[in-house]
Amino acid sequence: MAANHTSGDGKNTESLLASKVSVAFFPPGDQPADQNLWPRPLLRKWMLMLFLGTCLLYGARMTMPICVVSMSEEFHWSKIDSGLVLGGFFWGYCFTQILGGHASDRIGGERVVCIAAASWGLITAGTPLLANLGSHILALMTFSRFLMGLSQGVFFPSLVSLCSQRVSEGERGLLMSTMHGGCHLGTLLAGGMGSLMLDWYGWESIFYTIGFLSGLWALVVWQFLDGSVITKPTDAVKQPALPLTRLWWRLCKMPPIWAMVFAHMCLTSTSYTLLSWLPTYFKETFPHAKGWVYNTVPWLCAIPLAVGGGYVSDVLINKGYSVIFVRKLMQTLSMGTSSVFVMLLVGPVTCHSAIIYVSAVMGLFSFTSGGVSVNVQDLAPSSAGALYGFMNMMGALMGVLIVSLSGYLIEVTQTWSTVFALITLINTMGLGIFLIFGDARRVDLEGDSLVQVV
Repeated sequence: MAANHTSGDGKNTESLLASKVSVAFFPPGDQPADQNLWPRPLLRKWMLMLFLGTCLLYGARMTMPICVVSMSEEFHWSKIDSGLVLGGFFWGYCFTQILGGHASDRIGGERVVCIAAASWGLITAGTPLLANLGSHILALMTFSRFLMGLSQGVFFPSLVSLCSQRVSEGERGLLMSTMHGGCHLGTLLAGGMGSLMLDWYGWESIFYTIGFLSGLWALVVWQFLDGSVITKPTDAVKQPALPLTRLWWRLCKMPPIWAMVFAHMCLTSTSYTLLSWLPTYFKETFPHAKGWVYNTVPWLCAIPLAVGGGYVSDVLINKGYSVIFVRKLMQTLSMGTSSVFVMLLVGPVTCHSAIIYVSAVMGLFSFTSGGVSVNVQDLAPSSAGALYGFMNMMGALMGVLIVSLSGYLIEVTQTWSTVFALITLINTMGLGIFLIFGDARRVDLEGDSLVQVV
């Protein structure tokens, strides 16, 4: 298996040794040869806890999109005002990406994700209180979303860093896809329960509930998993053979790095746009539809696709397919096939058809867990957290523009077709660049033979 990866991906002797160690499956309860890797029972425990963490992360992230229609009616916001509030999240989200990833690369990401959850839980629970502070409600809500972005910005870079340090190559796709399933479940619970709570108790109750649960998760992780599981990664194989400055200068010259970054930017920004505006789309386009239906069914259907995509990518790699072939295949399904369903939303559609198309789009988006999302661990495992943080930062910046631009387009054109066409165009461009320039050979070691940008 490792030999197949060597011939297909051009790894040197040192990384080959790491691959042999990491790809090997070990019986439950046994310690892996690489002492940095989580043993199987501990991996299962952390997978469950991180799954619940991503549920709460997306539950907290979705509070404002779910409540924005009711809040805009109460506070007299226009679509442009709503776009500013929703876009405020991404301004904060971009600032802590690299910092969180770099800290996790150096000290391990377990504590980082715990502190992040406690922070976003406090901010979520405090949002209704900010709304009652004074007359500058629009500015306060935008600031609240900015703080939410700051706190959540460290989570996924830390998760990628953990995956690179603690999980073997043949199991990374399943872990990341499980986390994507957690994202969908969090969106599902926030949409379903949130819609009911919105009708019964008002929009404030959603913020209080999600905030409390996030804080409780952080407390459980800190009390019961701290100490026995947190160790500083010391494996020399995962450390770069280049000084940090030279390493980043080298990465900046690599076409596969920029192809990966650009594809991730396109997918995340379009995903953020749909997450931000879909509740409003269904509310306005199908006013008689039940909120709990369109806020839950797409995410309920997407969960098995999310987990299944990562499982399939791991199976293909362990059967001998080259890593880059699997990455490009999964990304094609994620960005290419999903764009077909997005375009089906352009023009007149029934409510049932729209729910089916959106369900397919959300499920296919998660196939990136076997593509670009883990490609960063193929290319630069020693700096995976920081590099993924850079990718997410760029995606957040692009998300700010696309979410705000979408609000402007909807306000001016009075139609959703231009937004869906824009999403399709962005995804197609990102996929094309990745298919042409994407690679999976490690580039953070001396002696790598990838062609550099001159």
